[in-house]
Amino acid sequence: MQKANFETGYELVEFGRIVKRVVKLDSVEATLVRFGVGASVEEDAVAPGLLGEFNACPLPHVAYIIEGAIRIRQTDGSEDVFRAGDIMMLPPHHDAWTVGDEDCLFVEFSRGSVDYYGAPELAH
Repeated sequence: MQKANFETGYELVEFGRIVKRVVKLDSVEATLVRFGVGASVEEDAVAPGLLGEFNACPLPHVAYIIEGAIRIRQTDGSEDVFRAGDIMMLPPHHDAWTVGDEDCLFVEFSRGSVDYYGAPELAH
């Protein structure tokens, strides 16, 4: 049995207005993600070069939206809005940005950096 908490013992990852608290339990990771008002993958991660050669988020995500709303656009042009109470499953290669005038807070779950992302350098 294991236990973790987003208030203590987490790894902090920041991409501008996107802030992540990552906790690890053996081969499982849970990440509390906050997209601040006006935050987007394009402006806060891609434009500053934080995603390296990628021009969209290269990672898949499975997450539960706790508060706020976030719009997702895949590179194929499809898009949708996820709101508090929704569960989202996203394939790689998307942009995401907050909708409205409040932060979007969600928790995503994965099997760990290498298993989930395929390579340690893509983690988080």
